[in-house]
Amino acid sequence: MKALGIMGGTFDPIHYGHLVTAEAARYAFGLERVIFVPAAHPPHKEGRRISLTNDRYLMTVLATMTNPAFEVSQVEIERGGPSYTIETMRHFRSRHPEADLHFITGGDAILEICTWEQSPDLFKMCQFIAATRPGYPLGALEGLRETLGDAAFRRIHRLEVPALAISSSEIRRRVAAGQPVKYLLPESVENYITK
Repeated sequence: MKALGIMGGTFDPIHYGHLVTAEAARYAFGLERVIFVPAAHPPHKEGRRISLTNDRYLMTVLATMTNPAFEVSQVEIERGGPSYTIETMRHFRSRHPEADLHFITGGDAILEICTWEQSPDLFKMCQFIAATRPGYPLGALEGLRETLGDAAFRRIHRLEVPALAISSSEIRRRVAAGQPVKYLLPESVENYITK
């Protein structure tokens, strides 16, 4: 059975933190490939200004094109409407019925998993990789055991990735202020933003 990683996100813009996390998950969990899925309309960012969908998609393609184990899907962009993880995972489950699917997300996001659309169904179709930085307290994850139950909780795997204090919001702030973003994201993405 092949194992596939699905990494959803706004990617506004994609940066080295995303890429390092995806590669660390690919290696640690023996994933055949990692599919990046830029969100069309992330429900958790309602009311916030985000870059155009096509720009975020193209930046993700530019950032991932040098890694043959990475690909980018437009499933959420083509579907339109709110980008719910459950719908995305149903899409990949229907196309890869025998695959062991792993949804890659941040350790902070996994703490809110009970608020995700149809979260009990998500645990039936995929496993979760909760990525975090060294020193980030993941003890709070233990609190999910009681809420989710043992069977679902065992489908959450922790992954510590190298300390990269990079965030998309900080990159956007630096760009708006005319400050350098070099070495925070791939040069191809930096050039795209400049253009």
